[in-house]
Amino acid sequence: MEAWATSEQVWQGALIFARIGAVLLMLPGVGESYVPPRVRLSLALMISLVLWPVVAGGLPALPASLGSMVGWVIREVVVGLMIGALLRSFLTALSTAGEIVSLQTTLGFAQTANPMQAQPGTTISAFLMLLGTTLIFATNTHHLFIAGLVGSYELIAPARPLVTGDFTAMAVKTLGDSFMLGVQLSAPVLVFALIFNLASGLVGRVMPSFQIFFAAAPLSVILGLSVFALSLGVLGTVFIDRYRALAQVFAGGAGG
Repeated sequence: MEAWATSEQVWQGALIFARIGAVLLMLPGVGESYVPPRVRLSLALMISLVLWPVVAGGLPALPASLGSMVGWVIREVVVGLMIGALLRSFLTALSTAGEIVSLQTTLGFAQTANPMQAQPGTTISAFLMLLGTTLIFATNTHHLFIAGLVGSYELIAPARPLVTGDFTAMAVKTLGDSFMLGVQLSAPVLVFALIFNLASGLVGRVMPSFQIFFAAAPLSVILGLSVFALSLGVLGTVFIDRYRALAQVFAGGAGG
């Protein structure tokens, strides 16, 4: 092994790979179940080799005992999973928006396989999740992931104690913001549904003999989806701006 790399270099590479591999396991797009594990591992190895000259100086020295080595590796895996979980959890904003739109357009019963969540969900929710992942790569937001991997070694340095309280507070804040954003993204359809239901109820009271349900049900679907389609451009723009802001929290460490 000494002919190719010293034991210290192998140790540093293993630590970097542990964090990078854990992050890629959770990242949107790359960490999905339909991506072959060999592709994820190969990408993690390549990124680890690229980042090694940049972050090797801040890594701890090779421990003398096996227990210490295992402890450091587990710590880096936990840090990687924490970072990846934060970046993935913000995608729940699109899932929330899709569920609200489906309920307001009476399409909540239309279930389909959601490849982003590996479980059934509403059709609109699955569409928005795929749209969000596409926007991340189409707008080169995934480049911020690479910068965030470098910045994470300054924000959460391996030599410093792991502060789980800060991560918990940030995770709660991220989930709260994602839920609020989901409601905001579905606001046009919510406003339409409120006005439409009030108008339907008024017509039903004024004309009791008129079968309002048979007229309101198809109109609710057609008009609701029309409003959703018209607001789709703004929805995608607002989401990707907020997501880039979250990714820049980690990328800011690299810029600093």
